Amino acid sequence: MTILEQFVRVSDAINKYIGHATAWLTLGTVLTCFTVVVLRYAFNSGYTWMQEFYVWQHAIVFMVGAGYTSFIRGHVSVDVLYVKMTTRRKAWVDIIGTIVFLIPWLIALAYTTAPLILSSWSIGESSSQPGGMPAVYLLKSVIWVFCALVGLQGLALIARRILFLRGHDIDVGTPHMLMTEDSSNTGRA
Repeated sequence: MTILEQFVRVSDAINKYIGHATAWLTLGTVLTCFTVVVLRYAFNSGYTWMQEFYVWQHAIVFMVGAGYTSFIRGHVSVDVLYVKMTTRRKAWVDIIGTIVFLIPWLIALAYTTAPLILSSWSIGESSSQPGGMPAVYLLKSVIWVFCALVGLQGLALIARRILFLRGHDIDVGTPHMLMTEDSSNTGRA
């Protein structure tokens, strides 16, 4: 097994594990929201921290789960031209698109949010609402986790496409292989 194949396997495994673990927060979000509603309308009571908690859970599901969504090719894509391309051309489009658009965007996001996140950590930022969640800096740090996990999966996609272009078997246990020319009418890569 080549270094690229090992990198793809490890990257995929990390995002798959984190994605499955993060999916459980969806249940936590629903249960927390349900509890907030019951407390408010059945008992005329409520807790600010609990209301903020389900918003935090929801944010973490989307931000931390984005790498897994990329792993399973679950993000929206425009397949009008892509679907008609050969598998080699699709591989090049994926490589160039990741290098030109995804990686620079993630770097810009991580860089521009650095002052916000570091400032939040330096002051030990907590909720601006009385009785709200402490440690808002942890939630803000999830932006960097998002950048790391999506970036890792982007690099794995590049590696996978390079392996394909070199003639290696790209089936390394992921659900989003390049389509063969005869199956390209489904609109997914």
